[in-house]
Amino acid sequence: MLKYFTLFLFRICGWKVRGEIPQNIKKSIVVAGPHTSNFDFLFAMAGFYRLKLPVKYLLKKEWLDNFFLSKIFNNSGALGVERNKNNSMVDAIADLITSHEDNLHIMISPEGTRKLTKRWKTGFYYAALKAKVPLVLSSLDYSKKLAHIGPAFMPTGCFKRDMIIVKEYYQNPVPKYPDKFSLQIYEPDENAICSG
Repeated sequence: MLKYFTLFLFRICGWKVRGEIPQNIKKSIVVAGPHTSNFDFLFAMAGFYRLKLPVKYLLKKEWLDNFFLSKIFNNSGALGVERNKNNSMVDAIADLITSHEDNLHIMISPEGTRKLTKRWKTGFYYAALKAKVPLVLSSLDYSKKLAHIGPAFMPTGCFKRDMIIVKEYYQNPVPKYPDKFSLQIYEPDENAICSG
């Protein structure tokens, strides 16, 4: 039901989609941004549906334990993730990816909120690094009504250097609410994260 609603909304609002996840990439973390509106999720999912890309997103496992909600969310691509005191969110996402036998592309919004945030959360990066999967950058540009997917790259382990690629990509898309978008990303000590 959610799938057909998002596709209908995407079409009547005049949006288009460009790009793809290369066929040789079977698993990835899809970075979704900018995230300043509730419509972002709907347009992003519609873009993936239009391209027939099996992109999933994460929800707390408790949401999927409810019979009615599970029917809605499971059909739209939700994956339940459980975090406990012995398992960080990074570990939970990495375990989910590595234990999954089929193609699995998980969409994550590093901003983590629609409000202006001082710094992006970095779990998306470290989960991809731990699971040994590429990051696929994706964006919504409200000025062009364009959902864009790509490029993809393997994280090297040098956070600061890899974030140059991310920041350059996200400089151009225009969010629905530009004043709520920031490209501030926490940068750890270069010596602690990079080698060579």
